[in-house]
Amino acid sequence: MNATMDATMNVQALRAQAVPAGAVPVEAPAHVTGRLRLTRRGRVVLGGFATVLIAGLLAFIAALGAPQAIASDAEGGEQQFHYAVVQPGSSLWELASELDPAADPRDLVAEIVRLNQLEGSGVEAGQPLAVPLRYSESSGVVSADELGL
Repeated sequence: MNATMDATMNVQALRAQAVPAGAVPVEAPAHVTGRLRLTRRGRVVLGGFATVLIAGLLAFIAALGAPQAIASDAEGGEQQFHYAVVQPGSSLWELASELDPAADPRDLVAEIVRLNQLEGSGVEAGQPLAVPLRYSESSGVVSADELGL
């Protein structure tokens, strides 16, 4: 125990000699550890990074677990479109007006253009155009079988 007392006194004597006159001596912490201390900002950054990492991992897992696209119906049934054949001198506007006189022709023309994947509203005489199924009973509309398609 005497050796411990001597060591403590030597440390105190060294501290007293190292402090210049008029300066306030600073006490060393009782134990110094090598642990990293995180500030509030550091904890926020670390928490944000962990959140982004977990969200990315969950998105990746969701992308892998998503069902794959299927190009055709699983039952093999095809839906048959009905067609209207463009008459000489006729336009999409006239065709839309004949199919549904009560509806706005602009909406029906846009729907026919989308359904047939046309570049514009120009059509040629004799061209078969698929029409929405709700107009399959209209006059001038024929099935794909009747046209040989």
